[in-house]
Amino acid sequence: MRFLLRDRMFSIGDDFWITTEHGEKMFLVDAKVLRIADTFELKDNNGHKVAVVKKKLVSIRDAMKIERDGAVVATVKKKLFTPFRDKYEAVLADGREYEVHGNFLDHEFVVEENGHKIAHISRKWFSFRDTYGIDIKDGEDVPLLLSVAVCVDHMQAAEHETKL
Repeated sequence: MRFLLRDRMFSIGDDFWITTEHGEKMFLVDAKVLRIADTFELKDNNGHKVAVVKKKLVSIRDAMKIERDGAVVATVKKKLFTPFRDKYEAVLADGREYEVHGNFLDHEFVVEENGHKIAHISRKWFSFRDTYGIDIKDGEDVPLLLSVAVCVDHMQAAEHETKL
């Protein structure tokens, strides 16, 4: 299934909808302004919270955690040593790991598990510059993968802003 997101909308204070490619509202990303740490709530189209994304305050490297029902289900962070390109990893509570790699500034990256592509994030699918898509393989955990995309986009934007 393909979802559409607006470019650079992952900043604190900017709420936005993740829609299907046909424009149907599926998930609201509710950015919480009055929190110490960067926090986003992912809500379904009925307003039910399906995930909470929070920046970890104390961490050796930039990291964000994804929670469901108060329990951490994944931690997303930039890999320490990646000589040729940026890479992120999402370590799931059940021990599995997603690898995220590609061209993050142009929103062209993939999410893989054990070498198999489970999601593809691309701006190339759209002629209008401010939108990109997330194509998620059938049977995968949609809210979790959308949350991973939110984490990677937010961390990449924050890193890029500090280098300017």
